[in-house]
Amino acid sequence: MRPMTPNWRTSSYTKSDTCVEVADNDPDEILVRDTKDRSRGTMSVPPASWDAFVEFIGRDIG
Repeated sequence: MRPMTPNWRTSSYTKSDTCVEVADNDPDEILVRDTKDRSRGTMSVPPASWDAFVEFIGRDIG
């Protein structure tokens, strides 16, 4: 089986290029990379961990 080609995207809330890009089109892993320095590589995260992270940062702490 051939590896899936990452479909990189940034958040719709992004107003500049100082953020990260995420590729979440592979059901087995989520890839994250720095938008400003893509050559530094990627970080691979299990989907369940990524979901927990996104849920955590979306909480209203106030």
